[in-house]
Amino acid sequence: MTIDTLRRFFLPCFFPSKPQPIPFSNNPTTTTKKRPSTTTTTTTRPSSPSSSTSSTATTTSAAPPRPSKSMVIGTIFGNRRGHVWFCVQHDRLSPKPSLLLELPLSTNHLVREMRNGLVRIALECSPTRPDLASCPLRSVPLWTAFCNGKKTGFAARRRAGDSVRSILRTMQCVSVGAGVIPSGFGSGSEELMYMRANFEHVVGNADSESFHLINPDECPGQELSVFLLRSRLGALR
Repeated sequence: MTIDTLRRFFLPCFFPSKPQPIPFSNNPTTTTKKRPSTTTTTTTRPSSPSSSTSSTATTTSAAPPRPSKSMVIGTIFGNRRGHVWFCVQHDRLSPKPSLLLELPLSTNHLVREMRNGLVRIALECSPTRPDLASCPLRSVPLWTAFCNGKKTGFAARRRAGDSVRSILRTMQCVSVGAGVIPSGFGSGSEELMYMRANFEHVVGNADSESFHLINPDECPGQELSVFLLRSRLGALR
């Protein structure tokens, strides 16, 4: 299933001929695919201790630092006429997300961008207070948001309230997919559309993190990404 397949399920949720509620099962069966790991084997020729030490030192100094990577569960959801939310979980069974952002994008705006086949959401902050310049990146409360290079407004970090936790409990049986939560379920009065997938979480350094959608069929292309970036220029002024 590529991102095109996800769009075929996700986009009709916004323009259905008749609202279709998501099915619920007492014994849900979910599958999660893991990306194959690769092992690199290096063969070295025998050499003298001095030359071996020199070679090792040269290799260590020349190798750039590698970013830290891990897999998380990312959920994009929102009401038909509301803003889009981006939720990150390490465990889909836990109703408490590790990161919850309310984006300034409307649901219709996101749908239009997804129709183009490429979505890059960048959240940038230039902290002017010393505490924001040194705090963990995902603790920054306010971000300037860009979607595919265009400024769309400001995104905010939120705490998961009762309504969000109820939504996450409803989607516990979903590993990868898209659907609609019917109106009236939980505390919402409108239908809620969602798309859930595995994301690769990349930590570049203390000032940059990103989340890249992992295609279930292991295609190399990444067509949906969310970036968190902190600029030090504001803190130096």
